[in-house]
Amino acid sequence: MTDVNILAGSESDRELVRQVEDVLKRFRVSFKSYVASAHRTPGKVEEIVKKSDAKLFIAVAGLSAALPGVIASHTVKPVIGVPKNVKLGGLDSLLSMVQMPPGVPVATVGIDNAKNAALLAIEILAVDNEELQNKLARETRENR
Repeated sequence: MTDVNILAGSESDRELVRQVEDVLKRFRVSFKSYVASAHRTPGKVEEIVKKSDAKLFIAVAGLSAALPGVIASHTVKPVIGVPKNVKLGGLDSLLSMVQMPPGVPVATVGIDNAKNAALLAIEILAVDNEELQNKLARETRENR
């Protein structure tokens, strides 16, 4: 079973995806990364989500930033959105993610804050994983 599936709305989101991957690797959390657009390839997004054995999803998106919400509409697993600064300082992306309708929750981190998305994912996975809890506690102490 994969712990985290990372979806990027386009190849231009690759740097933020890499930041998520780097943190997950450091904690030895398994992941798979994909590029799939909520608008250009919605069928691919749905297929990835429905066939996924991942425990949760991280979605990186800019502009209309519909990707996290589309993912959330196809699963009951946690979805973390990473808004990307493309226009308007990233506020358009941020607001698209945090203003989800009732019943379609998306946890959202700060604009371009991919590292926090990875850490939030690890915190969710650590709820019933003592090893991850200990790693997080050590990292928190070391980064104060």
